[in-house]
Parts: sequence; structure tokens; C-alpha cells
Amino acid sequence: MSRIGRFGGQRLRAVVLLAAVALGAAAPVPASAHERDPGQVQCLGTETVAYHPGLGLLPRDTRVTVDGRFRSCAGGDGAVRSGGYHEEFTLFTGCNNLLEGFRTRRTYFWNTHDASTAEIAGSSTALAGQVVTPAAGTVTHGRFRGRKVLQLVPLPQPGALQCLSGGVTSASGPTVLTIF
Repeated sequence: MSRIGRFGGQRLRAVVLLAAVALGAAAPVPASAHERDPGQVQCLGTETVAYHPGLGLLPRDTRVTVDGRFRSCAGGDGAVRSGGYHEEFTLFTGCNNLLEGFRTRRTYFWNTHDASTAEIAGSSTALAGQVVTPAAGTVTHGRFRGRKVLQLVPLPQPGALQCLSGGVTSASGPTVLTIF
């Protein structure tokens, strides 16, 4: 076995996938992955986050609004072609503590006029000027019940000047959702 080893290779592939998503590149899914799991669904889209009041250096109660739109979904039985989600909540946060872990319930709404509610957890990592957030969990209600979800969201990392001059009021970036 090589020096990377079996698990090191898996970690390396995960880091390459995170880097590809963070840099806005679409990671190809090998054809063999579709043959082994014909029910897998992958959605590509955009997530936009708004902060009110804007994030400053010091943490404070901040109203956070998250809007996600999947403009393209493929796989599964082909019925789900697009979707989205919307969340609003309050956090005690600032520019310097955006990397904390979280647990939440997220409902994805589909073009098929139904939904999937998932219990997800994740934490963020600063990587190459991005705040990369992988969130993983299980669909507990609705379409895809019992299936696993993995969503990756890289957003631009706020700069110190932005945080000092009026605060960060929004961020937007690509997102990839896989249901398997």
C-alpha cells in the first residue's frame, strides 16, 4: 500500500472535492458512481446569506436570512430538476466567529411541489479566502426520507476592512447538494 494509505487517499479526494467547490469548479461524478447508486441526486445552485445588522468585528445579535436556489438537479428518477430553501434565525455572531459548528433542520422545496426535511449538522473552515461549510445529515420527512444528504457551501471570507467599515451585510456563493 502506498504512503497515502487507504484512508489518506479518501481524505485527499475529500480535500480535492472541497477545493474544487471552493474555487467554483464543478467536480465530475464518475460514471461508475451512477451505475452503483442510480438513486443519487445532485443539485447545483447558489446560496445567499444576509446579515442584519451587518457583521462587525465584535459579536452581537444578528438576524440571518439564508436563501438557497438549485437551478439544476440530476439523478434519481429524474423528477426533481430544481429546488430551494429559505431560513431565518438569530445568532450571536461577528466576523471573527463565523466558523462555529451548528445543528439545524432544513427543508428543501422541489419543483415537484413536495419537500424534504433534513436534520443536518456542520461546521465551517477557512480555506483559500473562502468560508467552506459542509453540512451532512439525514432526510427525516418527505421526499427522500431515510436518505443521507451532504451540502457544501463556500462563501467569501469577510476581510478585516469590510468588518470595520459598516460591517458585512451579505455573502453569496455556489452550493452543491447530494442526496444518496
